[in-house]
Amino acid sequence: MVVISLDTASGDAKMHDQVYDRLAEALIQGQIPPLKSVSLRSLAQGLGVSPMPVREAVRRLIAEKALELQPSNKRLRVPDLTEKRLTQLMTARQWVEPELAYLATSRMTRDSIKRLRDDDAKLMTALSKGDVSGYMQANQDFHFSIYARADADLFYDMARTLWLQVGPFMRVVFGRMGTVHLPKDHHQEMIAAFERGDAEAVKASMAADIHEGMNLMLDAIKAQSQAEPAKRRKRG
Repeated sequence: MVVISLDTASGDAKMHDQVYDRLAEALIQGQIPPLKSVSLRSLAQGLGVSPMPVREAVRRLIAEKALELQPSNKRLRVPDLTEKRLTQLMTARQWVEPELAYLATSRMTRDSIKRLRDDDAKLMTALSKGDVSGYMQANQDFHFSIYARADADLFYDMARTLWLQVGPFMRVVFGRMGTVHLPKDHHQEMIAAFERGDAEAVKASMAADIHEGMNLMLDAIKAQSQAEPAKRRKRG
């Protein structure tokens, strides 16, 4: 393990931010499975840093409800995602993210639209190859390229916090289903609306894109909830 130690206060702050960003990215990409226990030490080893900056990053992620501390063994895990909580997350995403897309419309440039096309092309390539990880990365890049253009830091941070909570479960659901069964995204119609400068159409496309993806996860959680009593009866 490579231990990184920084001497200055500004250096420490920078290291804490880097560790937080790397852990947040791992959560958004579903690299830490739901309900799997992890320790500060194992996270630090995985990142190649000392436990101190990981401890600070974990505090932030607990506050954002992306991680929870288990009272029984003091280990960390991604919280369980219930139907009720997922419904709330879906509602929150549909409040925040379409608004970000709306705000981004007037700030789109040729280069930023080209980047969206490139991200969507990568997404389609991942779909054709059955590459769930590639799909999730390209989908994240597409969405946050838009959100960064909105110049609305508060909404951007809210969107990122919501993705922190959804990412681990998105990876599980999409991984089980495979890319063949993923819903049609609305990226192409969104890009066309950006090119026209039609903010209302952009907003509607983003809302539809979020609704279909989150509904897929909601259906999976409902199906799992219905299957669990049957399994218990069978064991009994």
